[in-house]
Amino acid sequence: MMIRVFVSILTIFLGLSSALAQGNQFPSQVWHQGQIITVNGQVYRGLVKYDLENNLVQLQDNGITTFGASNVSQFEIFDEVYGGIRSFYTLPYSLAGDYETPVFFEILTEGDEIVLLCREQIVIDNRGMGMYGPMAMNPLWGPPIGGVYKLAFNYYFIKDGKLQKYSLKKRELLDILGDRADEIDLFMRKNRLSHDKRGDLLRITAYYNQIK
Repeated sequence: MMIRVFVSILTIFLGLSSALAQGNQFPSQVWHQGQIITVNGQVYRGLVKYDLENNLVQLQDNGITTFGASNVSQFEIFDEVYGGIRSFYTLPYSLAGDYETPVFFEILTEGDEIVLLCREQIVIDNRGMGMYGPMAMNPLWGPPIGGVYKLAFNYYFIKDGKLQKYSLKKRELLDILGDRADEIDLFMRKNRLSHDKRGDLLRITAYYNQIK
């Protein structure tokens, strides 16, 4: 009986993984209830789909309207794939070279002292499929255990009015949070937090804003 249950659960997990990999079920590939706010303050509500690679966001409401980041100040979605409200803002940034252009960033944690942002992308994962791969693909907690495709993230901080990319190195993180580096390092060790996992970075950033 236990073997049959185990096989059934494994089949479900593998089926979910196949649907995620082949059925375009990553958050950027489906429509979400949400709203778009343009630079002139106009608010549009309906089904929203985003494309961070090309910095575009679409609205489905009696047709499909496409907005570029230069025309949008922010947009918000309710993510039915993983659950929760997600907020994106347009900020000037140079993704390549020295020329800044309007770029979409997802706000993960806001505070008076520091803000944590990210940009997601879908990448190929060459590792073998793990049994719990589909569950582990939740972007709130980090990359999956296995699978063909996965979500990857580039992280950024806003501190002292400066937007900077974070290279996922612990020394760099402690430098960014330098005036509280010893306290942050102790907090990370005490709670067994990693410097390169999404959920842990959320906790670290929130703690820094709290102690500041």
